[in-house]
Order: sequence, then structure tokens, then C-alpha cells
Amino acid sequence: MLVLASGSPRRRELLTQAGYRFEVHPADISEDALPGEDPILYVTRLAREKAEAVFREIAGASSLGNVRPDGESSLVVLGADTTVTLDNAILGKPEDAADAARILRLLSGRTHRVITGVAVVSAERTEVAAEVTAVRFLTLSEAEIAAYVATGEPMDKAGAYAIQGRAARWIPRIEGCYFNVMGLPLALVGSMLEPAKASG
Repeated sequence: MLVLASGSPRRRELLTQAGYRFEVHPADISEDALPGEDPILYVTRLAREKAEAVFREIAGASSLGNVRPDGESSLVVLGADTTVTLDNAILGKPEDAADAARILRLLSGRTHRVITGVAVVSAERTEVAAEVTAVRFLTLSEAEIAAYVATGEPMDKAGAYAIQGRAARWIPRIEGCYFNVMGLPLALVGSMLEPAKASG
């Protein structure tokens, strides 16, 4: 049984697109960065903590019947966390419209990094990895920023934008995995899940 330890609709869509059968069980953990924490260490730590928390919660519920006849648990939990970084500073989800505009001004005309930490936790192993994609933004006017923020699209996204949404017109180039920018690097996830034979 594959469980996604995330409530992100984009991650659900991507896993479904890739052909996986899974259940959704969002993790309830603090997502605050530690003082001075490196962005890659930050997202891989959160991905691992999310997956481990959900694994412990579900594995402790014996009523789920997720134990194979051979005694090995079939439970596999996938955790992920995505952040945007500029000059090695973490740019998370905006707190409000003004914060979204501030973040977009920082990204305007520059190349930033999108980093997703991925963790796969089962009874046999815990594996953690990260994917990094460089994203180039065109220079945005104040009017463009204000109009985009007014759509509400930036509000629940790391870096205050969605590459698959209206912001696509401002992104002339990326280097790396497109799906990583959406929140789940599918090729990396597939390679991590393959040993568990979790695909449907």
C-alpha cells in the first residue's frame, strides 16, 4: 500500500498521472526551517519527517490490515517538500498578498532554484533524496505582479507562483525536471519507489 504523506493536490495529480495507486494521508508536522538551515537539508528533513510520522501513525493502526502473510509490512509512505531558493535563502509560501508580491519582485529577472526533498519510508528502509531545478524568470512589472497576486494563484505555492498556471508566460527557460517545479520530481520518485514495487 502506497501512501502519500501530503495534502498537495498537485502531488496527487502527478502521482496519478504517473500511474500509481495510492492513498492520501497528510502529515501534521511543523514546517519551520531551523536557524541557518541549508535549503536542501531543510526539504529532505521535512520530507523524511512527514513520511516517518505518517508511517508510524498508520503502522500503529492494526485495523488497516496492511501486513502480508509473510509478516512483512506492505506499507510504503512517500513524503515530499518543495521550496524555492534565491541566493541560498529559502522562499516559502507567501503569508499574504503583500508577501506574495515581495517574493515575485525578488524572482523578477533572475534565475532561482526549486528544490524538492523526497523520502520513501517502509518497514525495511528509509531513503531520502533531493531534486534541484533552475528556473529563469522574465522581468515583471508592478502591474503584472499585482494582477497575478489578485488571481490568488500564488498564495499556496512555494515561491508564490505556479509554473503550470498563469506564471508560465514569464518562464522562458528551466534547467532540470519540470515536474520538480510543480512539487514532485516523478523520475526521482519512480526510481525510489521501484525497489518497493509500489506502482499500480
